Amino acid sequence: MEHSSLGREIPPQFGNLSNLNYLDLSEESDYSLLELPSNNLNWLSNLSSLKYLNLEGLGLNKTGEGWLHAVNMLPSLLELHLPACQIESLPLSLGNISLKSLLILDMGNSFSGAFPLELGRLKSLEHLDLSFNALEGQIPELAGNFCNLKILNLASNKFDGEIQDLLGGLTSCLNTNLESIDLSSNMLQRDLPASLGMLHNLQYFSLYNNEMNGSIPESLGQLSRLTHLDLSLNSWGGFLTEAHFTNLTRLKYFALGEVTPYPTLPISLIFNVSYEWVPPFMLHTINIGNCQIGPTFGAWLQSQTELAFVKLHGAGISGAIPEDWFSKISSKVYYLDLSYNQITGNLPLQLKFPNALILDLSHNQIHGPFPLWSSDNAIRLQLQTNSFFGPIPMNLDQRFPQLLALYLSENHLNGTIPLSICNLKNLLVLSLRSNELSGKFPQAWSLLQEIWVIDVAYNNLSGKLPNSIGVRGHFYVEGQQQ
Repeated sequence: MEHSSLGREIPPQFGNLSNLNYLDLSEESDYSLLELPSNNLNWLSNLSSLKYLNLEGLGLNKTGEGWLHAVNMLPSLLELHLPACQIESLPLSLGNISLKSLLILDMGNSFSGAFPLELGRLKSLEHLDLSFNALEGQIPELAGNFCNLKILNLASNKFDGEIQDLLGGLTSCLNTNLESIDLSSNMLQRDLPASLGMLHNLQYFSLYNNEMNGSIPESLGQLSRLTHLDLSLNSWGGFLTEAHFTNLTRLKYFALGEVTPYPTLPISLIFNVSYEWVPPFMLHTINIGNCQIGPTFGAWLQSQTELAFVKLHGAGISGAIPEDWFSKISSKVYYLDLSYNQITGNLPLQLKFPNALILDLSHNQIHGPFPLWSSDNAIRLQLQTNSFFGPIPMNLDQRFPQLLALYLSENHLNGTIPLSICNLKNLLVLSLRSNELSGKFPQAWSLLQEIWVIDVAYNNLSGKLPNSIGVRGHFYVEGQQQ
């Protein structure tokens, strides 16, 4: 009965289904919560054969501790999902929980307080999800009865302090089974402890969006099964060396640093690897901001040719990027952002990006003619604040037919504004400010009925403005040489 949108009390006759193994009464996950009109869940305790129960989105707040009492009477239960059930606090009777067979517990609600150590009574538990609550304080040492955990998700809470006790406790288990730890969007601080390297089965680790301000241990390099590593939106310091990546042969997703719109100084996290070093992994996602990767686009970056998502924003990269690297990633990449570096040299003149949505090489020192790239799917092209020269391609509408935003300001582009730009029916932002464009204002701009911003200030345009133009926001034309 998944997504059944129940609007009344669940029929107590459900309790007669004593042989039922699987019950899903979850609402559609839009979090428009349903409150049960009664607090009677006694029928649930009769489902003695139940192994899977999902009540996601059902308002259990009126049941008080009744939901726990009913669930506690299900001796065969293996999997319990209670996210978004309006459970505002954990019952005092949680200490009496006795679901000895339970493997998976998912309770993303809005309850607050400290980490419920009473859950340690669930000795078989392998998957614990307490994300999207308001749990606070320091995460305690999880050892002993938590040693069977494979997946721990404490994301989007209010935990603070260090994580030394958490990782220290988990690594004290004789058999460290943990495969996934998600601590993202909390307020955790200080260093990442060296004990992390003892979680040999770890595949997924996220500390995204915390307040970590210490160093990253070299023991990270011992996590040979790690595929997903997200340490971004923190304030790390120190150095990353080749030892940090020694055995990360399976790494596919790597995010690090403070990925902010405008890079800030000073940069306190520095990659200290040799130019010739080639890492043991082949990434599909790299998301690094406000870290010192440069000064050059070293061999380790050049070796990453299977990338689908590239964000190296404010990474201190200078010098030219080999043209063949662009060629190797062009068929796969859907997001390419190399902005706010000091990249020089030329780009490959012609490339197709069949999957690209975002192409951003802005705020660099790239020199050469406008690249004759193309993408049937790109919605944003950003080449502003570089040293591109020459004309804008006349067939830009054929090269980028889906563009929503085109940023070419602060270059040395000359010639006239192509009429083909007016065929970009989805265009919302056109920025050509501070170039050397000449000729008359295109009268065909009146076709751009959805556009929000046109900025052609500080060029050499002349003539009358179009009689009608669909600019809904701003139209900048100042600084023309009439």
